[in-house]
Amino acid sequence: MERYSQTVLTNMCMVCDGDYILVEDKQHGSYRGVTFPGGHIEAGESLADSIIREVHEETGLVIKNPKLCGIYDWMTEENVRYLVLIYKVTTFSGALCASEEGQVRWIHKNDFLKEKLAHGMDKVFEIIEGVEFTECFFD
Repeated sequence: MERYSQTVLTNMCMVCDGDYILVEDKQHGSYRGVTFPGGHIEAGESLADSIIREVHEETGLVIKNPKLCGIYDWMTEENVRYLVLIYKVTTFSGALCASEEGQVRWIHKNDFLKEKLAHGMDKVFEIIEGVEFTECFFD
């Protein structure tokens, strides 16, 4: 049995300010819709450093103490595992600004599921907010 497989490591983070959460409207590429900031983990980069970097690049905010909430993963058609580490954070500083990834904005947490979400974001939200499970694997 093969114990090694090709894996793409990524992350995303729900930034919270009381009852409000930061969302990103992705409008280019194949992954479109409302999502949370995040991206690829670079070679040699720690997991925590990668989410801090990605949130800063996409929002202008500097987050502190991101909490790992769970994992969202699937196998691609090329048999590569695509793994997303999902974080939540409540401590941040800086000025909010958009990036080439998309516009960013604050919304009330209760309105998230009413948005035009990117594929699977309802499950990501459930992992972050729920207590039932910490992983969602799409087969």
